[in-house]
Amino acid sequence: MTEPTTETATETLTGTGAAPTLRELNKRRTREAISHAATRLFIEQGFDRTTVAEVATAAGVAKMTVTNHFPRKEDLLLDLHEEIVGRLARAVAERAPGESALAALRRDCLAGLDRHDPRLGFSGPAFARTVADSPALVARIRELHEQSETALAEALAGATRPTTTGTPPGTPPGASPDAPGGTPAGPPVDFESRVAAGLLAAVDRTVFTEVFRRLLAGDEAAAITAAVRPSAVRAFDRLEGALGTFAVRPGS
Repeated sequence: MTEPTTETATETLTGTGAAPTLRELNKRRTREAISHAATRLFIEQGFDRTTVAEVATAAGVAKMTVTNHFPRKEDLLLDLHEEIVGRLARAVAERAPGESALAALRRDCLAGLDRHDPRLGFSGPAFARTVADSPALVARIRELHEQSETALAEALAGATRPTTTGTPPGTPPGASPDAPGGTPAGPPVDFESRVAAGLLAAVDRTVFTEVFRRLLAGDEAAAITAAVRPSAVRAFDRLEGALGTFAVRPGS
């Protein structure tokens, strides 16, 4: 969830760490222009009263270009949807040697609160009100959090499942390395990983909800962090006894 910023596409790298090509830059700029135009219109007119055709006109592109970049209207405003879905699983995947999944997620959540991360619900008040006033957007956020929990469960299962001979490191949970396109062929996510994901994702989701609620009440970002951070710490502390030694990355 973002609002227009002054950051240019040339200031970031691609997912591979390489400098983006001109084509990638142009594609990113078009996507940003569409998202920014949509955000402005949604805030001014309301999400449900704004059409995709109006967004296309405001962005100076064809309607098909809008739908190519954003197949779902909700994601014109919630343009961080992929980051929201993948954030918890990524934190587990990138945990340090000797670090548990709980510790990695605690660190990621608290750092996000400190920097007022939009993926934890931080935004401008007008943006927050636009989301709150649209049942479709509220439902989409709920769906993104459900998808995030599912991705986290898969990451935890992969982190705790014994290594199978012949399976290359990094093969996604439930995927066969020999199947075309990594077609799911492995065992389902185990019960314990699903329970752990539910508990850990619940803390993150509650932080998001509380940040969003306080934004709607008119609180400043710094005050929100000051109020929510201690509660998040206590919530993670309560999970320590159950999950403190779960999915610890080997090494020291």
